[in-house]
Amino acid sequence: MKKTLLAAALLAGFAGVAQAETSVTLYGIIDTGIGYNKISGAKDGNAAKIENGSRFGMINGVQNGSRWGLRGSEDLGDGLRAVFTLESGFDSGNGKSGQSSRLFGRQATIGLASDSWGQLDFGRQTNIASKYFGSIDPFGAGFGQANIGTAFSAANTQRYDNMVMYQTPSFSGFQFGIGYSFNADDTKDAQTGFRTADNTRAITTGLRYVNGPLNVAFSYDQLNRSNALKSGPGADDTTPRQYILGGSYDFEVVKLALAVSRTQNGWFAGPGVNGNSMLSDSYGKDYTNTFRKDFKANSYLVGLSAPIGGASNVFGSWQMVDPKGDYAKDRDLKKMHVFSLGYTYDLSKRTNLYAYGSYSKNYALVEDLKSTAIGVGLRHRF
Repeated sequence: MKKTLLAAALLAGFAGVAQAETSVTLYGIIDTGIGYNKISGAKDGNAAKIENGSRFGMINGVQNGSRWGLRGSEDLGDGLRAVFTLESGFDSGNGKSGQSSRLFGRQATIGLASDSWGQLDFGRQTNIASKYFGSIDPFGAGFGQANIGTAFSAANTQRYDNMVMYQTPSFSGFQFGIGYSFNADDTKDAQTGFRTADNTRAITTGLRYVNGPLNVAFSYDQLNRSNALKSGPGADDTTPRQYILGGSYDFEVVKLALAVSRTQNGWFAGPGVNGNSMLSDSYGKDYTNTFRKDFKANSYLVGLSAPIGGASNVFGSWQMVDPKGDYAKDRDLKKMHVFSLGYTYDLSKRTNLYAYGSYSKNYALVEDLKSTAIGVGLRHRF
């Protein structure tokens, strides 16, 4: 009897050790609301083929994209861990998968991590700009056209397939990251082939400093054109690049955010409007991982956020994209302005209400094209 009890105790102890060394976490976000969108000023023949119209109805993934995921870690000893993340996006209005119906379209990575030397990940994941500037943007890289990615396309939750990424740990507030994608989007047949050079490859890197109320970041993204692009835009040796510099400082009563960027020879992730397929489908697809020789643009952001009481937060931003170069001149592209205001109220640590409004003039750099987005919703994290 004593031996049986001893064996049971030992097994329970080993099970406890195994559980402590290996963990898998199920997590997710459900974000759904009601919104109004309006497009006006569109003219026949514009490049994005956008039409005038309005819509009132359900919106989803506004503050954050609805998702579920599995995150795991196994202790390998000497401070080394095996880690993985599988994250699937979905439309909470109809239950459909997001990211072009990929099973794990938001992220699918496996890697090694250490508190001493950093983390190395392999697979589909966001680029450095998206990781670093989400915490600087007053809208947290969410809220549709209000988020920083509208003007700073490489920070628009840009994801690359087939990427190897290394990130250092934080050294006195400094952190560095770099990644290389062997095929940035392998769903695009025109940019995908057997030979290495027949794939559109991507480079992403950046440096940030986070210490107390100060958050400063710099990022660089580049696309290397696929040789499979034999004709049309990008058939030449065009190399899109974007540099972003920005930061925020929390004065406690108010948090100030500033950012500036330079874009050359193309665009990275095209922005869309929550609930508005006319802009999301046409502008978003036409302006994602594109090659446009001689296109240049300077982008700017000024943002503020402030807590109200213990559960509320109000925030706003102004963004502007100023197109330059022969490409912009030949197509008469105009400066795009985006004015946005948002509000959140915490019902608990996991659940909050939100409201936002955003207005854009010369949206998609098209003269007199106006986009208005207003919405209220509920977000729950688990």
